[in-house]
Amino acid sequence: MQRRGRSRSLEHLATRREGETLHSEPVVFEFENHDDLFEIISRMRRQEGLSEGDQRELAVGLKLFSEVMLRNREHPLFQQLQPHFRDFMKTLKERGKAASASPRE
Repeated sequence: MQRRGRSRSLEHLATRREGETLHSEPVVFEFENHDDLFEIISRMRRQEGLSEGDQRELAVGLKLFSEVMLRNREHPLFQQLQPHFRDFMKTLKERGKAASASPRE
């Protein structure tokens, strides 16, 4: 079975300063991911101390980044980062599990 990438786009809706020009063309790209991105976003809600928007941005950003890093694991750009990224992901997952196991008030 052949996997198909998912097409996503990024549109420039606002500028940081008045008078700056909006980029009129959206950035469109396809990506493949073996995980359910929406489930990951849902699980990211367990990360206390982050706003809902930050949780979503972190989930999407990490998945996009990690897929590129995995495909290019032999590239020198990623070799030094891999052990630290693994540690970060382990901590992130452990925090999420601990938060879901603790009783809510």
